[in-house]
Amino acid sequence: MIRSLTGTIDDIGENWLVVNVRGVGYLVNCPTLQNHFTEGSTVTLHTYLAVRETALDLYGFPHQTELAMFELLLGVPKVGPKSALQILCHATPSLLAEAAQKNDGVYLHKLSGIGKKTAENITQYLHSKLEHIPAAASASTDALTAVQTDAIDALVALGYDMTTARETILEIADESSTVNSLVTHALKQMQ
Repeated sequence: MIRSLTGTIDDIGENWLVVNVRGVGYLVNCPTLQNHFTEGSTVTLHTYLAVRETALDLYGFPHQTELAMFELLLGVPKVGPKSALQILCHATPSLLAEAAQKNDGVYLHKLSGIGKKTAENITQYLHSKLEHIPAAASASTDALTAVQTDAIDALVALGYDMTTARETILEIADESSTVNSLVTHALKQMQ
């Protein structure tokens, strides 16, 4: 089993990288839009090798908590490696942990864009596995206020992806913020 790779990034695509390790290029399925990878840079990825009858697929994550959450997601009924990667492209491990602790599939659906039924299945499964959720993911959960949630919804309606909108709002929010001020500051910051 390949558990980690360290090498140079030769190519970057939508949710995949080619990592050159001593002359061998490994195609690694990876959430590239959420991470700032650059060609030619050195990267270490924590990996999961999915063995199928017709293929060996490698999935990689820059952080151990992402890999641990990916492996937990594989236990959710009807979620395979490709689906688990897509889920992690929409929701951070901390958001998944927060939704699991609240056992609130609607919350996960609203903040991540994951389908309602899938979000409910994920939160129910992860809620029963709370002791297995990585400590780093559950420790960094952020409770969002109604104002912050509305601001995130507004940014998504303007075409920004859910993860970027959520991270930006969490970064700039304070107690006196309004939806309008949050959206205005977020738009300035994201340009």
